[in-house]
Amino acid sequence: MKIYTKTGDKGTTALFGGTRVPKHHIRIDSYGTVDELNSHLGLIRDQNINQHYKDVLIDIQDKLFTVGAILATDPEKAVLKSGKERLNIPKISESNIAKLEQEMDAMNEALPPMTHFVLPGGHQTVSFCHIARCVCRRAERLASALNEIEPFQPESLKYLNRLSDYLFVLARKLSYDLQADEVKWIPQKES
Repeated sequence: MKIYTKTGDKGTTALFGGTRVPKHHIRIDSYGTVDELNSHLGLIRDQNINQHYKDVLIDIQDKLFTVGAILATDPEKAVLKSGKERLNIPKISESNIAKLEQEMDAMNEALPPMTHFVLPGGHQTVSFCHIARCVCRRAERLASALNEIEPFQPESLKYLNRLSDYLFVLARKLSYDLQADEVKWIPQKES
């Protein structure tokens, strides 16, 4: 299989189902940002962190491919003439969302209560988590805008929302595990 097809040389690309759209279409931007997020998660997974976190991240990366496929599917061609769904894979489920919540709850049990916002940083691995969190929020904003125009599976949008929360808690937990400084943001008073 060749990697290059030359079909996008004029600034268009094909959605799942064959519809061609401009490469700057919000749908492309949405699933492209999910792909970017997935790459950042791979970078976190490549760090020297607990194997459990790596396993959870692999599962999340798998789910992000599902979200990307959902976003890449032309809604007008989502159902085949036979009545079957074009995208023949398990969709994002409430149990996938609940798993993120359970992971957050478990990590939070070991953490001191949050009393202030924290400045991103303290350790390279923690910083990677914060970058991924920000990319996740951007993916969510783009997906939310797309959803207003062409609605898609609601659990996918909910998953992105919960994932950004998970990445914040993971950053805090890794700060704790790595004994990195968690710098509180304390606004200065005007003089």
